[in-house]
Amino acid sequence: MNPHYTATAKGLHWLMALMIFGLLALGFFMADLPLSPEKLQYFSWHKWAGVSVFLLVWLRLAWRVTHRPPAYPLSMNGLQQLLAHAGHLALYVLMLVIPVSGWLMSSAKGVQTVWFGVLPLPDLLGRDKELGKQLAELHSALNIGLLVLIGIHAAAALLHHLVLKDDILRRMLPVRFLSKP
Repeated sequence: MNPHYTATAKGLHWLMALMIFGLLALGFFMADLPLSPEKLQYFSWHKWAGVSVFLLVWLRLAWRVTHRPPAYPLSMNGLQQLLAHAGHLALYVLMLVIPVSGWLMSSAKGVQTVWFGVLPLPDLLGRDKELGKQLAELHSALNIGLLVLIGIHAAAALLHHLVLKDDILRRMLPVRFLSKP
């Protein structure tokens, strides 16, 4: 079995990483801005990208189901493998739940989600100001949880690369970064 992920898996991983970092940055930036046309435009962009990430997660999951990932190195014990699987599962769950929480929040606040300004998505809930506030808090908390989990994910990859000196990180990097020093 090839010790590296496929080019498609790598591409989806890094594309989604960039999009998620952009979404997080934009989301935290725009959250406390005063109401203005610019803020509304930022929210539209944030929702477009969020829907796109949601769709890409499904594509990535389909790829993952049909293309077996490389095996963990023999140096990883059962507990480490279990933690790695749990971490990946948690990342996938959050990548699915966060966009849905944002869509629910927008629906409850009475602001329709329109993908790329062209395709209106149906509201998932009726208008409810109090529920909209609660969903906004949930959306924010889930994103903070995602940030923490991404930090743990990156730290684990760096631990494997710099301390344990195995190929866990290299197998997800683009080809030009694969050569060993």
